[in-house]
Amino acid sequence: MGGVAKPDASALEPNDADAARLNALTHDVREIILDSRGLATRSVSSFRVLMYWKIGQRIVEDEQRGAARAEYGAYVIRSLACRIEPEFGSGFSVRQLELARQFYRVYPIANALRSQLNWSQYRMLIRIPEPDKREFYELESARSGWSGKETERQINAALYERLVLSSDKESVMAVARRERLPERPGEIIKDPMMLEFLGLKPQAAYYERDLESALITHLQEFLLELGNGFTFVSRQRRILLEDDEFYVDLVFYNRLLRCFVLFELKRGKLTHQDLGQLQMYVNYFDREEKLPDENPTIGVLLCADKNDAVVRFTLPEDNTTILASRYQLYLPTEDQLVAELRREMAEVENAVEHEED
Repeated sequence: MGGVAKPDASALEPNDADAARLNALTHDVREIILDSRGLATRSVSSFRVLMYWKIGQRIVEDEQRGAARAEYGAYVIRSLACRIEPEFGSGFSVRQLELARQFYRVYPIANALRSQLNWSQYRMLIRIPEPDKREFYELESARSGWSGKETERQINAALYERLVLSSDKESVMAVARRERLPERPGEIIKDPMMLEFLGLKPQAAYYERDLESALITHLQEFLLELGNGFTFVSRQRRILLEDDEFYVDLVFYNRLLRCFVLFELKRGKLTHQDLGQLQMYVNYFDREEKLPDENPTIGVLLCADKNDAVVRFTLPEDNTTILASRYQLYLPTEDQLVAELRREMAEVENAVEHEED
């Protein structure tokens, strides 16, 4: 049967000085592993992270001492894996030791490691080359209590890029670092929103009520997609205006923005009538539900497709409370994501040129 080839120590021929250094490295790494396993009964995840950090530190220090001979750095990890993996298992393979080395290089200060994050999350983070983007996912993972699976989903769903498109990089990072609270809806409401967890097929015949029911069924996932500060309030909130009844699809409250956030769901492409109806709901909540010290209500029209020109000309120029956000029922591929980001940037540039004209 086929399998992953084990490192072959016999193919490596270090000189006496290298062998002595490798023996010392092996001894130290074994001690790190054994010490970490003894302490892990108290906190498995945090001690596992620290263990890989210490292993990475020891490997980097050893490579620096052997820097005069480039070939030493080429074989040290494979040689170490040959000695460590048979005793301790696949968690100390060549690939894992390479990640430990990269981990230390990206996070050289042990006190900066976050106890809320596990090794699988740090493995994802160190693969992100952009420092701001990596810091954003690190902060959000720790603050929101994301699991490794949720961190992976948010990275694949381009949460950082979507927020930057809706706001700007400096504002996104300032909120993530808690240097200030979000002040505008665009700093929290994403466009597009990724709803692949609903399990609805893009080509299937479904209605707004199917989308609404799926969102309620997957409320926890939807709250994670919405982001920080959201609390579910009600579904199909009844509004009675004289003899006419209206129903708001979903009502949330955001404690960071300190306001109600109303969601209207639209299966197809939005129209100006949809925006007008949502504006009526927002006006009602502002006049009948909002407390004097709360901020104006936000309305979000969640639609399968939108025409930005229709949105721009339907709403007042100083509008800050009505937003149209597209939803996607699948996570984009890398090519689709790049194309989407380019399209969004082109639309932003066109809008700026339009305002200047």
